[in-house]
Amino acid sequence: MLFFENDYSEGAHPRVLQSLLETNLTPQPGYGEDGFTAAAREKIRAACQCPQADVYFIAGGTQANMTVIRAYLHPTEGVVAADTGHIACHEAGAVESTGHKVLTVPGHEGKMDAGDLENLLKAFYADPNHAHMVWPGMAYISHPTEYGTLYTAEELTGLSQVCAAYKIPLYVDGARLGYGLMSRGTDVTLPVLSAVCDCFTVGGTKVGALCGEALVFPKGAPRRFFTQVKQGGALLAKGRLLGAQFDALFTEDLYFEISRHADAMAEKMKRGIAALGYPLYLDSPTNQQFLVLTEGQLQRIGRRVRFSYWERLNETSSVVRFAVSWATTEEQVDALLQVLKEEKEAE
Repeated sequence: MLFFENDYSEGAHPRVLQSLLETNLTPQPGYGEDGFTAAAREKIRAACQCPQADVYFIAGGTQANMTVIRAYLHPTEGVVAADTGHIACHEAGAVESTGHKVLTVPGHEGKMDAGDLENLLKAFYADPNHAHMVWPGMAYISHPTEYGTLYTAEELTGLSQVCAAYKIPLYVDGARLGYGLMSRGTDVTLPVLSAVCDCFTVGGTKVGALCGEALVFPKGAPRRFFTQVKQGGALLAKGRLLGAQFDALFTEDLYFEISRHADAMAEKMKRGIAALGYPLYLDSPTNQQFLVLTEGQLQRIGRRVRFSYWERLNETSSVVRFAVSWATTEEQVDALLQVLKEEKEAE
């Protein structure tokens, strides 16, 4: 069985595991006050060219999203996201469970448009009954999006300007951030994100770590954020486990190196899929590729390959996702393309 179901099927990069092994017996303070976490924090600040940033480490993406959103919002407020955004459709109502509604605008290949965000905010304040409604208190996007698509620096700046005009924070979920930063042709970098966002995550779980996300607050974290992390059950006593992993990922550009490799494997896979005549649902420049399969193809290929079902397209076809990761090899991509070729030949 070939595995292209997600980008966290494997454990961790060997250099990350080696870091955990080498630091294993060194006694350290708890709760992220250890030296390994301090080193990782400084390396991330340097990569972001943002020495004043607050940096926190949290075990998982859902915990990070819940904690950040709850920390920013007043009890009367909700968070604005694209209707295809991760918090709106793939987190089982985690944000709503904290008492904050997810307010949606249309997604455009996964992305939020600054004009749509501004229209929602204008309409809210123009409504004479808005005091009886959920107040839009922040904006959430992901980069890459749920469809592997990317924002440009100009698009991010546009969203940032709308948020600034209405005095709400812009939060970028970067669970797969490495694959976005290393995509060919992108003009979004860590310093760009630091300039336009109030908070963003540098994902580790999907980019070479066993687990963990780094939360970066370029302008400073919300009040008493550490305590809110603990109150929400997202604080590890052995914070060193996250710090040591991110210290390794941000040593000698490992994070960027392995992300670039994954994007190269995705590009190879995309070219092969197109050459075989399978229709791509959209043009994703990152590690997630979406193609359209008939119901018969889906069933037959699914006996040999693990992939993610994404959505129903019409009565005869569905959209599925093939994801590569930092650990994907050329041999694995070739094997996948061979399966797809044999399916075409058998039709």
